[in-house]
Amino acid sequence: MADIAKGVRAFTIGTAISRVMGLVREQVFAHLYGSSLSTDAFNAAFRIPNLLRDLFAENALSSAFVPVLTTQKQKGRDAENLLASNILNTLLLVVGIVTAAGIFFSPTLAKFIAFGFGDIPGKISLTGKLTAVMFPFLLFIALAAWAMSILNTEGEFFIPSLAPAFFNLFSILTPIALFAYYTKRGRDPILAMAVGVTVGGLMQLLVQAPRLVKKGFRYKRVLNFKDPEFRRVIALFIPVAIGLSGSRINVFVNTQLISLLEERSLTWLNYAYRIMHLPLGLFGIAVGTVALPAFSRLASEGKLDEMRTTLLDSLKMVLFLTIPTSAVIAFLSSPLTSLIFEHGKFTAADTVPVAKILILYILGVPFISVLRNVAGVFYATKDPKLPMMASFASVGINIVLNLTLMHPLGYSAFPLSATISAVANVFILYLLLPRKIGTFDSRPLAAFALKLIVGGLLGGLAGGLFYKILAGSLGSLGSSVVVKLLIKLLNVILSGSAALAVFYGICLLLGVREVQGYVKRFTRL
Repeated sequence: MADIAKGVRAFTIGTAISRVMGLVREQVFAHLYGSSLSTDAFNAAFRIPNLLRDLFAENALSSAFVPVLTTQKQKGRDAENLLASNILNTLLLVVGIVTAAGIFFSPTLAKFIAFGFGDIPGKISLTGKLTAVMFPFLLFIALAAWAMSILNTEGEFFIPSLAPAFFNLFSILTPIALFAYYTKRGRDPILAMAVGVTVGGLMQLLVQAPRLVKKGFRYKRVLNFKDPEFRRVIALFIPVAIGLSGSRINVFVNTQLISLLEERSLTWLNYAYRIMHLPLGLFGIAVGTVALPAFSRLASEGKLDEMRTTLLDSLKMVLFLTIPTSAVIAFLSSPLTSLIFEHGKFTAADTVPVAKILILYILGVPFISVLRNVAGVFYATKDPKLPMMASFASVGINIVLNLTLMHPLGYSAFPLSATISAVANVFILYLLLPRKIGTFDSRPLAAFALKLIVGGLLGGLAGGLFYKILAGSLGSLGSSVVVKLLIKLLNVILSGSAALAVFYGICLLLGVREVQGYVKRFTRL
């Protein structure tokens, strides 16, 4: 069995720093802008390059690039560099053209994706301006994903996972530096946030460059669409991109539908989504990212037995990491939201809907995390078509649910539908898994997950009760804003720690001995 714990630990540490910086970025955003017409416009505009982000970057690129690059690595450094350079030059050409077109057609794109904003004067126009400013982010983030794929193939996970921290850092510094500049000139200061996104995307790319050189990458002037290895990447990339386009279509449709709801709905959903992405990025994406190169190596060597064992280990690991953290966040959703965002223009009235949305989003984190690992098996065995079909099925379910539930449930329909569709996607792929790796006994995994759920619920409940007790006893210790914030932070840390301690104890009582093994593997130097 390939032990992925060391890579997961490195990825998680880097991602933890990045996610903390991401939350700081959202805090700055909430403090400076709160929830308003401008924040709705920004969130809608940012979704436009993000609609293409998964197609040209991150999931699609790594899922297609890493398996083929792993094979080329076995042939030597020159073969590896040749393929990497060919992919780089292709991205510069194709994504560069798409970026230029996106900037030129930004007013039309804004009208298309957020047509519901048309009833509010100036909202569509602002969305278009923000779209034009942020579209270069697409090119930079695609190149950053290319660099990440190469480093992951080389067994390097810390720097690629840390790179988004630089995106977040410059997304923080830029609006702070430019806020007064735009305000004094009578322009909407939300434009400073858009500039920060583009600058941050560039920095996410540049910070990985030195490590690429150290790992042995040397640029080659090549653009050969007939190269067999390049065609293998494209043969994998197209179905993956088509499959991911389903989720992007889903985001696109959701944005249109949300624009018809009460004002600030899109902003509230975005804030909750950011918190939800903390455990997903720290654990779900971490395990999936590290597992993909391991799956690819085992698939190329034909070691299906070892792949099944590694898959079971990765699934248990990701459930061990995501179930308790999701439970803690669900039970502490309101104090967490208040702690992170309730400053400046973000008020207690905003905390209530964001916390409600967060609970519905967080329920899907374990399923999305499992999906990432299961899909990795299909990509490693160079079969992206089945995940593509499962993706479109889940997208269809999501859209139908949103259309059905948005009127009775309002904005709550969207996180609920996202969770249900993630469950459906996992279920479909899990049924298809034996086609790739043979019989996979899921009974041990199901029993393991059930015990984790019991431990997570009891731990989360204990954490929620503990928070209420602490809030009642410590709430009168200070009246200043800083003291209240520190008390709230202390309460959340102590309550979360108590919840995880209860979870760990319940698991031991239920005989889940694996939890001790995972703790040792993650803390072992």
